[in-house]
Amino acid sequence: MKSNQTTSVEQGTPEDNSAPEKPALKPFTSYQVFVVVILALLQFTVVLDFMILSPLGDILMKTLDLSPSRFGSVVSAYAISAGISGILAAGFADKFDRKKMLLFFYTGFVIGTLFCGLANSYESLFVARIVTGIFGGVISAVGMAIITDLFSLQQRGRVLGYVQMAFAASQILGVPIGLWLADTFSWNAAFFMIVGLALLIGLAVLWKLKPLKEHLKIQTDKSAFTHLRHTLKKKNYRIGFIATAILSMGGFMIMPFTSAFIVNNVGIAQSSLPIIFLFTGLSSIIIMPVIGKLSDRYSKMLLFTIGTCIASVMIVIYTNLTPVPVWMVILINMILFMGIMSRMVPATALNSAIPEAVDRGAYMSINSSLQQMSGGLAAIFAGFIVKQDGKSAPLQNFDVLGYIMLGFMIWCLYLVFRVNRLVKTE
Repeated sequence: MKSNQTTSVEQGTPEDNSAPEKPALKPFTSYQVFVVVILALLQFTVVLDFMILSPLGDILMKTLDLSPSRFGSVVSAYAISAGISGILAAGFADKFDRKKMLLFFYTGFVIGTLFCGLANSYESLFVARIVTGIFGGVISAVGMAIITDLFSLQQRGRVLGYVQMAFAASQILGVPIGLWLADTFSWNAAFFMIVGLALLIGLAVLWKLKPLKEHLKIQTDKSAFTHLRHTLKKKNYRIGFIATAILSMGGFMIMPFTSAFIVNNVGIAQSSLPIIFLFTGLSSIIIMPVIGKLSDRYSKMLLFTIGTCIASVMIVIYTNLTPVPVWMVILINMILFMGIMSRMVPATALNSAIPEAVDRGAYMSINSSLQQMSGGLAAIFAGFIVKQDGKSAPLQNFDVLGYIMLGFMIWCLYLVFRVNRLVKTE
């Protein structure tokens, strides 16, 4: 047990943050491998639940007669409620066994997703997304706290590379299957699929994941709200929070409207969307483990910079697309997402090195909340910029979103540079 779980205190020392990256990669124990797999599966269901709205966007807008602004509000309902619940839960995140926290919020997430599947109107779907977000938004934060408890900084790039493959896996497996279910039955069927899978994963967590209580031994704040206030007051933490918020806004702004843009502007048939998301996911699932290993071996800041350069060029090309063949859309989409994913792993790994062991749960919860709320605000903002004259009319001002997104990426590059400098000097 002791060899499998390195304590929070041991891994939260300044020596971890300042130690030079070494060419030799530290191997995982068998229990650590299990944790990586189960966290990746958890992330898969949470990400799929969140991402499935984007490819279903065109179907939902036509079926429920949603305007772009209303659809943006449905997307943001999850993100903003997740952000608010994450901040409210932050003070309690270091007060309980992380396994119990994970099971509690995952159960609520499954119930919320079930309500999404049962929804039959804009109002009921909107409420269901709020319920799902309240619970789903905390899951990633608990998962990140578990990762920082069990894995050293020199292992986290690989861990995050595998866990964040959930984004790719959701596109390779979840999104195409969800779209097929939506075309064959109805859009509600995609959410029922997620519920069934999540129930199996939840049982595996209940039976196999060991309790995580080491952080409870070093708590000093008796009040959860005092703990939250102390976490928010630390200047170094605030730099990490801002970097996370801008990273999320710059990466999410165009995503809710990609399917509608591809169908109505680029002229690709709805039936071709699964193959586009399939190949996009394949490219991501190949690049994520590679980026994870490289970020453990070389400079995380350098990798983030390269990913930003690739994503910046491709976002301008993508948002200015005119009618082109399906193969060209696939190629551009693949390169774009490879750039975006290449930013996520090193940035998240660097950010995970900022909090002290005593604050990890609270820091990760606040960080996750800001990520969710920033994504929600980006969706609302995008919904007001993008216009559509009719159900099948081309989207207007989509290129404007691309240029705004480019500006956020450049701003985020500066913020991650500050995080990198902070980690190296502690």
